[in-house]
Amino acid sequence: MDAAKQLHSKNVNLLRAGVWKPRTRPNGFEGRGTEALNWLVDVRQETGLAVATEVANKQHVEACLAKNIDALWIGARTAVSPFAVQEVADALRGTNVPVFVKNPIHADLSLWLGAIERIKEATLGPVWAIHRGFSRYGQHEYRNAPMWEIAIALQMAMPDLKIICDPSHIAGRRDLLQPIAQKAMDLGMHGLMIESHPNPDEALSDAGQQVTPDRLEEIIESLTIRNTIAEPLHRKNLDALRLRMDSIDEQVIELLTARMNLAREIGQYKGEHGMTILQMERWKEVFETRGGWAESAGLGPEFIESFLEQVHKESIRVQTEEMAEKK
Repeated sequence: MDAAKQLHSKNVNLLRAGVWKPRTRPNGFEGRGTEALNWLVDVRQETGLAVATEVANKQHVEACLAKNIDALWIGARTAVSPFAVQEVADALRGTNVPVFVKNPIHADLSLWLGAIERIKEATLGPVWAIHRGFSRYGQHEYRNAPMWEIAIALQMAMPDLKIICDPSHIAGRRDLLQPIAQKAMDLGMHGLMIESHPNPDEALSDAGQQVTPDRLEEIIESLTIRNTIAEPLHRKNLDALRLRMDSIDEQVIELLTARMNLAREIGQYKGEHGMTILQMERWKEVFETRGGWAESAGLGPEFIESFLEQVHKESIRVQTEEMAEKK
């Protein structure tokens, strides 16, 4: 209630709270369960805030509908399972409660699209998406990889879909929330889901990524919100720049085609001389030299690493194809 009252004074639109908190491993804090729905009802009556919680099965949905919870969301772990999503969709069938669908933990656009489509087919209410980043192995700056390109691809596939960003789960650290939130606004996302707590260090889960209501207000007020639709003059100037970009893209395709033609010749030579397709010394040389060139040009290391991996993968494919034709 303390959190709700403070956030209400900060012009927050919707209070989200995890009643059921499934964890990867047992014995951690997993929420208070159904009794906590009454706390959300009390918050709504006391402050007027709309309230939302996560649902993962039919029983969760039925309990929330019985309490008239204002909005529901499907979590990342649930979104990976079409069976689980369909169970939630069937429980929501014919209702008009708003539903948010988080991206699945894996970087799989089809799973995300499928989860949204299943909910859209069932409910009469609005369906939104939540971009919360994607799990990856190893230690990185962010808790979850943003992979903004997947959120952009979702928007392209569903132009009318509203997408909000969850910087808290992407960052995993409160000091990274503001730049991630600004990036989401720069990309034209339609809102933010940020975790807040009156005393963040005392939170029973994800304490390191939570901020006080006052800090949340500071983050929101610091954001630059940009126009999603360009005015005629801006559109004209942008079109001129984009025309130049189109020309460069055409040249890039031509250069990549020339490179793959050389890869075919190399594949033919390797086949004629009994050599393996993969030559690790050469791959290391390419990776190190091109990485250095890219860094000198100001290109990001992650971008050039991904680019080189894809070019190398395609080179292996065409060389394999060439060898197969010569057998």
